[in-house]
Amino acid sequence: MNTRTLTAGVLLACAMAPAAMAQSGIDARCTDPALVGSSNEGQDACQKALDLLNYMTPQLGTLIAGGNATIGQGGSLGGLGHFALSVRANAMRASLPDIDGAGVNYGAAQRSNYVTEGQWAALPVVDAAFGVFKGIPLPLTNILGIDALVNVSYLPELEHDPLSLTTPDGSFKFGYGARVGLLQESLVLPGISVTYMKRDLPRTTLIASWEGGALTSADTARLQNFDIGTTSWRVTASKSLLAFSLVLGVGQDRYEASADAFYSVNEPLARFEGGPVRYAFDVTRTNVFLDLTTNLGLMKLVATVGGVSGGDIPTYNNFDTEADASRIYGSLGVRIGL
Repeated sequence: MNTRTLTAGVLLACAMAPAAMAQSGIDARCTDPALVGSSNEGQDACQKALDLLNYMTPQLGTLIAGGNATIGQGGSLGGLGHFALSVRANAMRASLPDIDGAGVNYGAAQRSNYVTEGQWAALPVVDAAFGVFKGIPLPLTNILGIDALVNVSYLPELEHDPLSLTTPDGSFKFGYGARVGLLQESLVLPGISVTYMKRDLPRTTLIASWEGGALTSADTARLQNFDIGTTSWRVTASKSLLAFSLVLGVGQDRYEASADAFYSVNEPLARFEGGPVRYAFDVTRTNVFLDLTTNLGLMKLVATVGGVSGGDIPTYNNFDTEADASRIYGSLGVRIGL
């Protein structure tokens, strides 16, 4: 795997950046002499780092959030004693910018045109749901059933030159949520529910380096105390059709991220080190998805296809695919339950 791909992978794994831009189009922090130097020595590096991270944020957020809170399930479970456990991989065709092709200048910000390359990216997720309240009985159905939702995200540590990724608090992160069944599925009625889910990745420290100027030290980017997570709500409707079942869902995802960033840039006769720059990012996108489930008794095989769109994500530099472009994602997983 080449340096460009690995560096882009770092950005995908740590994406975040501020949405507020100064009137000139250059982020206000990239005009602060304390961060970029009295003569703007690090301004281009600062702005390009923000834009690249800003570009990758919604893509990583989509991988974290995925579609349904519990794959293949549209209504509530039916009260105490009922549960569902699922394992899935969320995947999408990510757009990774050619970082080396655009380069970084030593000095004032210069607008560059980034060409992006399609590359598959995936993230494993484990979800569990537990019935809490069966709901209020009505003819043919129950209403207002309640389920408790839990999820686990996993991010391994990585040492692969030029990338170092560590998880100081551990590689696992737990999330939580709840589902309210507006209508429990029956022989003649669909299952309809509303869910809320909070999913996060473990806190990480990431260091990437690539070939710089004539100085012996490489150009580097370091992110410390990096946190990224999603908050999602969904409205889903499901119906079983003998050996198959369908779930249609719609909702919104809010992606939030923060970190302290440091960077170093080389030129033949100089080296500039900047930071810390405090990143804080959030954007909200609309999510629509469809689950197709094959019923195999207690085990269900579930495939999902979905799409996200919306949100305003400005960048100073240009990308051949916009940062807030619509994205298609999918997942494949297995669910067991009772």
